[in-house]
Amino acid sequence: MEEHAAAGQPVISVDTKKKELVGEFKNGGHEYRPAGQPERVSVHDFPDKDLGKAIPYGIYDVSANTGWVSVGTDHDTSAFAVATLRSWWQRIGSVRYPDADWLLICADSGGSNGNRVRAWKIELARFAAETGLAITVCHLPPGTSKWNKIEHRLFSQITMNWRGRPLRTHQVIVDLIRNTTTQSGLTVHCELDTGQYPTGLRYTKKDVDALPISVHDFHSDWNYTINPADTP
Repeated sequence: MEEHAAAGQPVISVDTKKKELVGEFKNGGHEYRPAGQPERVSVHDFPDKDLGKAIPYGIYDVSANTGWVSVGTDHDTSAFAVATLRSWWQRIGSVRYPDADWLLICADSGGSNGNRVRAWKIELARFAAETGLAITVCHLPPGTSKWNKIEHRLFSQITMNWRGRPLRTHQVIVDLIRNTTTQSGLTVHCELDTGQYPTGLRYTKKDVDALPISVHDFHSDWNYTINPADTP
C-alpha cells in the first residue's frame, strides 16, 4: 500500500456502513440538549414503509484523508458499490490523480464487495474498461474487516458526528455525513443515490473466467488485478 501511494497512484478503502432506518427513531449515543427538551422519537423501531432504509456506501482515500459516501435508497448490490466508485472517480479521483493508471482497492471479504461475489468482479471489469485503470483488489481475510481503514478513519467518525440525533430523512443523513470532520483534516463528500439496483442478477463462473483478471501468487482468492481490457 505504501509503495503504491508513494508512486502517486490512488489507494482507497471501501465498504458499506450499517444500514440505517430513516424516520423518527432512536439513534445511539448522547448529544447536548437544553434541560427538559429531549428529542422525541418513536417507541418501536419498525421501518417506515415510505422512508425505508438508508444504505451508506463509502470510499476512503488513504493518501488524501478524504471520504466519499453515497447514500442509497434501493439495495446494497455490487452495481451500487461500483456506481459509487464511478462517481468518486469521475468527480474527484481523476482530478486528484490525473496521471494514475492503477487503482488499489482494500475491501473486506463480505457484502456487495466480497471476494466471492461474481457481480463485484463483473462490475469492476466494466469500470476498468471505461477508465483504462488497472484495478488491484486486496480483500482482508474473513473476521478482520475492522482492520479496514475506512472503518476507523471514516465510518467511526460519522457515527460520532450523528450520535443521539434521529435520522429523520435521507437528506438529514446526507447532511450529517457531509459535515463530518476531524482534527486530522478529514473531509467527506456525500450525496444521495436514488438509483435502482435490482437483486437477483446471476453470473456464472464462465462469465468471471472470461474477464481480464490476473490473480496474485499470495492468496489468489483474496488478491487479484483486473486489467483495463474490453470486457465481454
